[in-house]
Amino acid sequence: MERRTVLRAAVLGAGAAAFSGSLWRQAAAYPALPGPSPYGALQTADANGIRLPAGFTSRVIARSTQKVSGTNHTWHQAPDGGACFADGSGWIYVSNAEMGSGQGGAGAVKFNSAAQITGAYAILSGTQRNCAGGATPWNTWLSCEEVDTGFVYETDPWGVNPAAQRPAMGRFNHEAAAADPVRKVVYLTEDKSDGRFYRFVPTTWGNLSSGTLQVLKETGGALSWATVPDPDGSPTATRYQVSGAKVFNGGEGCHYRADICYFTTKGDNRVWAYHAAANTLAVVYDDNVSGAPLTGVDNVTAAAVGDLYVAEDGGNMEICIITPSDVVAPFLRITGQSSSEITGPAFNPAGNRLYFSSQRGTSGSSSGGITYEVTGPFRTSL
Repeated sequence: MERRTVLRAAVLGAGAAAFSGSLWRQAAAYPALPGPSPYGALQTADANGIRLPAGFTSRVIARSTQKVSGTNHTWHQAPDGGACFADGSGWIYVSNAEMGSGQGGAGAVKFNSAAQITGAYAILSGTQRNCAGGATPWNTWLSCEEVDTGFVYETDPWGVNPAAQRPAMGRFNHEAAAADPVRKVVYLTEDKSDGRFYRFVPTTWGNLSSGTLQVLKETGGALSWATVPDPDGSPTATRYQVSGAKVFNGGEGCHYRADICYFTTKGDNRVWAYHAAANTLAVVYDDNVSGAPLTGVDNVTAAAVGDLYVAEDGGNMEICIITPSDVVAPFLRITGQSSSEITGPAFNPAGNRLYFSSQRGTSGSSSGGITYEVTGPFRTSL
């Protein structure tokens, strides 16, 4: 057997018994393998240096250290994780600033129904290395600090209510967050080579000021959740407090959809699927199995039809698509920016515009960040 066939069989054997029905049919195809994109081949680079499928176009929304067009707001440096929020007939795109020395935070750009920019403003400032995060069902943005004993900040995309620190969600090297409204928990990733996968159980759903931080355990192949005794992470880091906590090599982005929390680990270049209802794990993508069309896995989002969009930190500067039929292929590629990374992919509420950033742009420095929008015939059915 070819090496990828052996590895694929090993991945399936680890958790096959836990799946049944349509979920089993999906899991049986993991990990995804290279194939043709549903959008076809990438075309030559456009005026913005982006290679897109036929029928798609790009535009620049904002540039770091420059005023957002039509506003007085200067866009932040090192744009990172992001999300979109409905705003009447328009929407808001929020973006983190992965800057240290108290220069971190988050900003927002507001669009009307015609996708015209109508405003831009800060929603968080004075924090440290705000990397990724996640949206909540009650329309707030969780901005996560990627530093040891970092906090999660709950922010208002409209910039009306002040940001609130949420220490009950744990102090550790936070990366991303994904809310699960069915089980009323928030999943959290940790960007450490021996990081853990957490969930926060609020005392009251919709209020993150208090609750219980739990970590995923694996005992004899069975998964369970255990309470972290000291979410403050001092003197013992949260990842070392629970014996048997499952180790993940460099947790990055995460996204919840339809009972599954998808998350990425950069150390082993994998995309995982935690199926919450079945309490099982599967590997959606593994570069050792799939032939590495996708490297430097980082932020992740999903389209309504179920396609995953995974941004690369390095690699070929691509956003790759992973389809529900388990095909992985490039969706776009940014050219001429090899010293950057792609961050913050997020769809507008209608699902016909994709936002993302090149964190360091053409200059390779934090001040060179560029935030883009891609528009085109995103599929609405499989």
